[in-house]
Amino acid sequence: MKTPTQLNKMTLAVAMALTSVSAFAQDAAPAAQAAADKNGLNLDTVVITGSPIGKSKMKASVAVSTLEADQIMQASPTNAAEILRSVPGVRAESSGGEGNANLTVRGVPISAGGARYVQFQEDGLPVLLFGDVAFVTPDMYLRADGGLSHLEVVRGGSASTLATNAPGGIINFITRSGKEKGGSIGITKGLDFNQTRYDFDYGAAISEKTRMFIGGFYRTGDSSRPAGVTAEDGGQLRANITRELDNGYVRLSFKHLDDKTPMNMPVPVKTVNGTISEMAGIDPRKASFYSPYWVKDIVLDKNNNRVATNINDGLHVTNNAFGAEASLNLGGGWVLDEKFRKSTNTGRFISIFPADNGNAQKNMTYATGPNAGKAYTGAAFTAAVFNTSIDDAGSTVNDLRVSNAFNTADGKFTVTGGLFTSLQNVALTWNFNHYLLQATGDKPALLNSAGTIAGSPGLLAQGTDVWGGCCNRAIDAQYKTTSPYAAFGFESGPLNIDASIRRDEQDASGTYNQAVRQNYSQANVKTIDYTVNHTSYSVGANYSIDKNLALFARASDGIAFNADRVMFGNPLDGTTPISTNIVKQTEAGVKWKSGDLSSFVTLFQAKTDESNFEATTQKFTANSYDAKGVEVEASYRLGDFRLNGGLTITNATIVGANDKSIIGKTPRRQARTVYQLTPTYTMGDVVLGASLIGTSKAWGDDGNTLTLPGFNVVNAFVNYQVNDKVKLSLNANNLFNQIGYTEVEGDGHAARSINGRTIRATLTYSF
Repeated sequence: MKTPTQLNKMTLAVAMALTSVSAFAQDAAPAAQAAADKNGLNLDTVVITGSPIGKSKMKASVAVSTLEADQIMQASPTNAAEILRSVPGVRAESSGGEGNANLTVRGVPISAGGARYVQFQEDGLPVLLFGDVAFVTPDMYLRADGGLSHLEVVRGGSASTLATNAPGGIINFITRSGKEKGGSIGITKGLDFNQTRYDFDYGAAISEKTRMFIGGFYRTGDSSRPAGVTAEDGGQLRANITRELDNGYVRLSFKHLDDKTPMNMPVPVKTVNGTISEMAGIDPRKASFYSPYWVKDIVLDKNNNRVATNINDGLHVTNNAFGAEASLNLGGGWVLDEKFRKSTNTGRFISIFPADNGNAQKNMTYATGPNAGKAYTGAAFTAAVFNTSIDDAGSTVNDLRVSNAFNTADGKFTVTGGLFTSLQNVALTWNFNHYLLQATGDKPALLNSAGTIAGSPGLLAQGTDVWGGCCNRAIDAQYKTTSPYAAFGFESGPLNIDASIRRDEQDASGTYNQAVRQNYSQANVKTIDYTVNHTSYSVGANYSIDKNLALFARASDGIAFNADRVMFGNPLDGTTPISTNIVKQTEAGVKWKSGDLSSFVTLFQAKTDESNFEATTQKFTANSYDAKGVEVEASYRLGDFRLNGGLTITNATIVGANDKSIIGKTPRRQARTVYQLTPTYTMGDVVLGASLIGTSKAWGDDGNTLTLPGFNVVNAFVNYQVNDKVKLSLNANNLFNQIGYTEVEGDGHAARSINGRTIRATLTYSF
């Protein structure tokens, strides 16, 4: 691991800020506040995520962060994944738009899209069982609005045994339930881009023992990357009703999401000697290849019917979910907790990916737009339209557990037994067509040349002609998962010890069909019929030296099952072994609070064995990784000033691979240092704040030949409480309009950057 002198200057600044705050707090914090943890890391807050029985963060032997709704909304995140950039240990590439973010924790690799090793949850149940299905990721079906109570994020720890497909961690979005009476309505306008958003929420008691909550949003606009079309259109509505009983409570919930947003893919760039540079006319922060000059993309459905789709629809998702939850005291100390959800998830994913950074066609003419038919002499590139129909990504999930606590002469013994069951559908139809596109990020037109298909404006190739015929395929699969688990805990004085075990068994069934010559033939149908299983474990201990200082340690083993990622190559009919992904983690840390200072420091090691397939390169990989590091989370308040910060240092290495040349290299997109710093200051009715989020450089490929430069992003906000009911807010994302590359293609022809500067104003009325 590098010495501090080798870290970049911004990293040192973060570390020095946290250190100086800690030293100052020891001298300046009044003794009367020594037991308080005022709005810092909330170490005395009871967390329910990744814990069989809720415990305070101070007593739990897991690394967990909580974000309250006001902290989240102050940062004005543009999508669910962007919220997570402020959590230490979490690596969130939120550059893709409203979904399809790449996310992981603690050096566990990002070698496929999505969040393979981390489970996104709403109210304790998975949004999708798999985090990395191609073109269908859980964050697509998540939206943060006024219905969000708070967020709990567990890294490592007991996530391996208290959730399926979550060896890296659990991210739990917890909904408000109407405990706090009142509500609000608000309107948000983009000041330097076209977006209008309306939000509302309301909670109240219906009777003495019954309460309700309802909330949602609606948004429309051109998005932060202007496309010249209405790229955003849709919203969310969710509601719940809770009945308090003499021995617990029951709750029913409903959610409806129907939202259309653009997907931001990599853009063409130039890469020379591993260094990325922009191409003329294409700004990676603002470029959008959605355009009013696209024609309909003609594709096949799984029954060989031709379907005309609007490329400008981008990501259009629909979710309808019904949930039921109960917590009941059965007597004798036994408590039953039941969670159930039935979800329908459908939609379409259309995005534009550059297959090259320059197409050498000659005698080009405009095929669309106001110059149609005229000669074109500028630059052009091949645009691959990723057009995927999300036919059915619905699920039925249930988690039932019983628990008890027994007092003995030596301490308190707790036991929990549970059963998680899930039925996850994965039914998709892929269609990839190639077009000749004008090389501009501002309303590009399609082009014609001798290489385009006659009668089809701009079309270069259809479906099975592209990327080795990988990309016209129909998947219709089901995954039944049955997971019994048990957890045991013992508390005696300052010592807490816990152990848990989980047996995941997954039965996969269904079919997949690769189109041949633009046709889905019954003769090409392949059967899915296999079973995979794994036993995971987690053992931890927490020791409280006093009420303000605690130490913890843990060892865990967990699995992430594959879904569509194994539908290339080997048969899936049970005749050959099915590859899986195993993560083994050890961690140890210290939690300390003194007055208004809170700190949480964790040392970690994660060893990962995984397999993967990349559709655009047609390559299989089977790699092993070893990552060691430290994550620091701290918070301090001095009067009206508050400072939160985080720092994660990771030393990750590829220790095994089919490609022997990459052994010993640093995994792609794994920065040595990631940091966050968030100061806020309150002046009467005005709150000023900013957040600095940054990363040191990373490699863009496993061979360590392409460089993703380090960057930092400053977001800023000011809130003005006009009166007790009206608040005015101004938020700026990426205030200094930085380019920040989060990924690059293996040959360097395309890269994806974070969005450029956007400024929003919000007016909120509370009642």
